[in-house]
Amino acid sequence: MSYTVAIVGRPNVGKSTFFNRLLEQRKAIVDDISGVTRDRQYGVTDWNGKTFNVIDTGGFVPHSDDVFEREIRKQVKIAIEEANSIVFMVDVVTGITDLDEAMADILRRTTKPVYLVVNKVDNSARQLEATEFYGLGLANTFFMSSITGTGSGEVLDAITADMKEDDSDETLRENELPKFAIIGQPNVGKSSLLNALVGEERTIVSDIAGTTRDTIHTHYKLFQKEFILIDTAGIRKKSKEKDDLEFYSIIRAIKAMDDADVCLLLIDAHKGVTAQDVSIFSLATRKGKGVVVLVNKWDLVEKDTNTARDYEKALKAKLAPFTDVPVVFISVLEKTRIFKAIELGLEVYENKSRKIPTSQLNDVMLKAVEAYHAPVVRGNTVKIKYVTQLPTAVPSFAFFTNYPEDIKPAYKNYLENQLRLKFKLTGVPIRIFFRKK
Repeated sequence: MSYTVAIVGRPNVGKSTFFNRLLEQRKAIVDDISGVTRDRQYGVTDWNGKTFNVIDTGGFVPHSDDVFEREIRKQVKIAIEEANSIVFMVDVVTGITDLDEAMADILRRTTKPVYLVVNKVDNSARQLEATEFYGLGLANTFFMSSITGTGSGEVLDAITADMKEDDSDETLRENELPKFAIIGQPNVGKSSLLNALVGEERTIVSDIAGTTRDTIHTHYKLFQKEFILIDTAGIRKKSKEKDDLEFYSIIRAIKAMDDADVCLLLIDAHKGVTAQDVSIFSLATRKGKGVVVLVNKWDLVEKDTNTARDYEKALKAKLAPFTDVPVVFISVLEKTRIFKAIELGLEVYENKSRKIPTSQLNDVMLKAVEAYHAPVVRGNTVKIKYVTQLPTAVPSFAFFTNYPEDIKPAYKNYLENQLRLKFKLTGVPIRIFFRKK
């Protein structure tokens, strides 16, 4: 199950600086999506060999006392509900404010681990001043400087020490079943799709409580097919504010993606692909998940001969450069092609799990290299001698060559297209590496 850490606190205490520092620990496995919502950011980082999601819950500037209280409560509440643990950041320079008191009051009531981090402690005088924060009555208190990084290791050690590795037999067995996450924006029909799929025979369905109260893992076992369906649809409107809703949908999508092998991205046929859909899609591919795009409410679209073809073309143009994804036009309401969507999901799962024998890989790919050589760079003839598939969760291939740094993106794309063409890797992101022979 994925683990999420939320950073909360009033504005200008250094939350974002700490967030950025976390994400710089290991750039290789970091996803930093900015601009998904106005002032919140999400990332993936690791420490002590444990990987976790980080949410920076952006400060808010209150206009009046009551709005102020309400905003804080809302932010902290979302963080408490969605995260497994909470970093509560305060500022030694300003000391304890009413706002800090109000937040501490809410956080004392949660059963989840809370780490009080006193920021900007970068000399011995401030070390002394920081002790006043023990008065907030939170057990895990740390002194840190976001800017220099002093003390951040202790905070991360404490967070990762609390992360459990739940290895019960059922979890292990379920981990071996394909997992499909139904993802997408609010109101595109995610819950309805789940109900349409499992509504046939309720008896065979068991609901497994997921990582959050609203992420339901449903065990699907029908028509000789067995897999786990993860529904991220339980997005209850907390308020009229669109921002909140987006925040919820993104966090849930991230949690569901972490657990899933294949993401079924649902989009509304009328609205077409929005910027938010593209964000969700690119996050899924960066996390190395298989993707099937389901265009819902197709029954409501007026059609002529080429409507579907033209729609798919326009849709893929927006998802470029990764366009080798299956697209299915469905109607959840009329149950049109929803089982076709599942079949494609299982195919993509197989594609993602495919291990290609090295001999076969070399036979095919070295012919492709012969047919179209890498361009000569600085008078160097680039030769590719050998290819192998790496033992990773995402199909990854290493090409051994005499000049790995001289291979241009266009040639890399050619090799990727050949791999897709020859080995049926539709719906799956591919990683290609060039190594020195």
